[in-house]
Amino acid sequence: MSHAPSHTLLLGHSPDPDDAFMFYAMAAGKIDLLGYDFEHSLQDIQTLNERALRGELHLSAVSIHAYAHLLETYALLPCGASMGDGYGPMFVALQGRGPAADASLEEKKAWLRTKKIAVPGLMTSAYLSAQLFLGREFDHRVVPFDQIFDAVRSGAVDVGLIIHEGQLTYANEGFEKVADMGEWFKEETGLPLPLGGNVIRKDFTSEQRSEINEIMKASIRYGLEHRRAAVDHSMAHARGMEVPLADEFIGMYVNDYTLDYGESGRAAIREFLGRAADQGLVPRLDKLEFVS
Repeated sequence: MSHAPSHTLLLGHSPDPDDAFMFYAMAAGKIDLLGYDFEHSLQDIQTLNERALRGELHLSAVSIHAYAHLLETYALLPCGASMGDGYGPMFVALQGRGPAADASLEEKKAWLRTKKIAVPGLMTSAYLSAQLFLGREFDHRVVPFDQIFDAVRSGAVDVGLIIHEGQLTYANEGFEKVADMGEWFKEETGLPLPLGGNVIRKDFTSEQRSEINEIMKASIRYGLEHRRAAVDHSMAHARGMEVPLADEFIGMYVNDYTLDYGESGRAAIREFLGRAADQGLVPRLDKLEFVS
């Protein structure tokens, strides 16, 4: 084993049930941390993206969209991915205010292009998927993800692009789905929509990167094997969700892809960012660097 750095490693992740579930074993001392010391910094994904762009965090959850701008500084860890396999960020409108129920996908796109849309941050994968779906330019306002329903209700915007647990609660909140980006991407490519991943700074040795990846993988595996305890731990970040709903949300984004992207996960990232580069939305990626 290589010598762990003597200083504390800053680990950024979002205050969401799925991230809390993933990092439960690390935070609660349930696994061997191989001599490393981690300080958990919980912030929303847009803030983590911005901090990663400044190279402030040793390890962080980031949007796959943001990763296109981080290649110089960070490598992608093969575990910790959030993949929407046939589901993902979605456009919602107030019930009865969306396009006709039998509208085609092209009609829905045309309808959306006439609306003012709340998006959860310009570096989010949700926003990049919306640009791929609607085209680079559409009328949008940046609204914190947990205020998007209110922004639509108040009339400040017509449509919300929702992420996180809103994907499960929107109907109860009085909204209807217009289009789901994960569903669209799956139909378009046959691949899951890559939303988030974990990155590690490139100033670690390859041996250290590999060890830290093993620690994170062990933490995710521990959560999956001790699901009840890990879900209970994550309820502090469940934003009013009851346990069954939080458990369902965690299941959407902590699964086999989270232990390792696998070939389809890697292909999905190449496809997503490749399409975005073709449209000039992100820099062209010569080579995606995954920690082995």
